[in-house]
Amino acid sequence: MLRAALVVVVLSALVVGSVVGLLWAFQRRLVYLPDDGPVPAAADAVPGGRDVALTTADGLTLGAWSVPGRSADAPVVLVANGNGGHRGLRAPLARALSEAGLGVLLFDYRGYGGNPGSPSEEGLALDVRAARDWLVGEAGVAPERLVYYGESLGCGVVTALAVEHPPAGLVLRSPFTDLAAVGSHHYPVLPVRLLLRDRFPVAEQVARVRVPTTVVLGDADTIVPPEQSRRVAAAAARLHRLVEVPGADHNDAVLLDGEQLVDAVVELAGPAAGE
Repeated sequence: MLRAALVVVVLSALVVGSVVGLLWAFQRRLVYLPDDGPVPAAADAVPGGRDVALTTADGLTLGAWSVPGRSADAPVVLVANGNGGHRGLRAPLARALSEAGLGVLLFDYRGYGGNPGSPSEEGLALDVRAARDWLVGEAGVAPERLVYYGESLGCGVVTALAVEHPPAGLVLRSPFTDLAAVGSHHYPVLPVRLLLRDRFPVAEQVARVRVPTTVVLGDADTIVPPEQSRRVAAAAARLHRLVEVPGADHNDAVLLDGEQLVDAVVELAGPAAGE
């Protein structure tokens, strides 16, 4: 009986070890869910949009769409996507912000939308820096006119950028406190915090960002627990506004380009336009 018990223990340990090993090796395939496209032309997706190319510090060329604002000095919203799809799925948001008079830059991370490379926290940091560099350099957008917008995973991307290069304002839609926290919520029996390579410590970093920050969440979010988004808001060094959309789940249209979301971005961008 003792021998049988030992066999069971050893087999169980092997199974658990194999599962943990597979999760370690393939974890980024669970975190990042890219869509290769095809991605439509900017002008076909957003009126006035044009296709542009971004160059990262490690030599990758990324596809992006630039949409001009209503005036030459209009605020410009730099959008960092969530972990799924490609920039085409954010076209309704770009159209809504453009109709409100704001400029917009949509781009795809490495490995998304036909771009080369494989996504990682370090790689996405290089990608969003390339987007900002293009806006400030080639497009001539003054930093005080920039608003960063992050969607879910993108909240970690733009918050890290905001620590390094503060914008005029920061909008975080459905942010998690950190990637391990949301992973542990969905996989409570696994040692997620020990396994994860990519961290995205949003709550920790937003406490260091001293610019007006708006947090938007859906109170029925089944992907990022609403309480985590509230903790991010509580951690913000300069919380401007917390917007809770009742009954909204993570990928509901109201959180993609709904009126409350768009109004929150436009309202925050107002001071950047001198309003």
